Amino acid sequence: MYRNLCLLLTGLCANVFMCLPALAQTKPEISLTRFADCGTPQAPTEVNQRFSDIYAYGGLKIQFTFSCYLIKHDNDYMLWDTGHSMAAPNVAPKESIVDQLARLGVKPEQVKYVGISHYHADHTGQVASFPKSTLLIGAREWDAITAPKPATGVNHAPFEGWKKGENKVEPLELDKDVFEDGSVIVLRTPGHTPGHQALLVKLQSGAYILSGDAVHFQENYNAFGVPAFNYDRSQTVASMERIKQLAAAQKAQLIIQHDARDVAKLPAFPAGAK
Repeated sequence: MYRNLCLLLTGLCANVFMCLPALAQTKPEISLTRFADCGTPQAPTEVNQRFSDIYAYGGLKIQFTFSCYLIKHDNDYMLWDTGHSMAAPNVAPKESIVDQLARLGVKPEQVKYVGISHYHADHTGQVASFPKSTLLIGAREWDAITAPKPATGVNHAPFEGWKKGENKVEPLELDKDVFEDGSVIVLRTPGHTPGHQALLVKLQSGAYILSGDAVHFQENYNAFGVPAFNYDRSQTVASMERIKQLAAAQKAQLIIQHDARDVAKLPAFPAGAK
């Protein structure tokens, strides 16, 4: 009996150790790529008055950029924001997201999710190119897009397929763990707009937070400056504070999507961070 028990335990231990490599291999391969062109930058903008209700920036001018991103999670893909449309006056990209994806060997129908930070045109312009994708958007943003008479500034037209029920949409009230393993989390960060969202991406090399428009530039982030056109001041400040605490807790780098200094923290297209 003792011999049989030893053999049984030996077999169990062997099975455990045989499983360990398999368990190690289940960790997903994740990368984060910033597209080369999501809109054409304009002349530097004086930010003291329009972008801060505390007028903290003197004569500071910022060269705003437009950015959007591709997250690869094993064999699945997710877009984060879709930049300006190809027909946008003065700020249209010179190369579409679909064409840039082709340079990566990815077809539009392979994109499982399109995450939208908020409903403004510089973040939603090319969303209609991805009708097979499930739309991840804040519930309050979705309410604004589907309203009988969408308000000024709500770029609702590209969402026609989703509005008609032809495409899949998940209006999010809370954070969402996109791939259910903690690696990619849509963050509820209202204030700029009612249902604004940011994105946390955890790579092997470290974590990143993509800001949407929760923050517009580094000085804005440091001074808690709130643009005059934001939906809600207190929610904006609370969301910036949340991002700061999350960044500290996750040891994450913040990528402010309109600030070229932050966007440059990620490798130049077509390379991606891993």
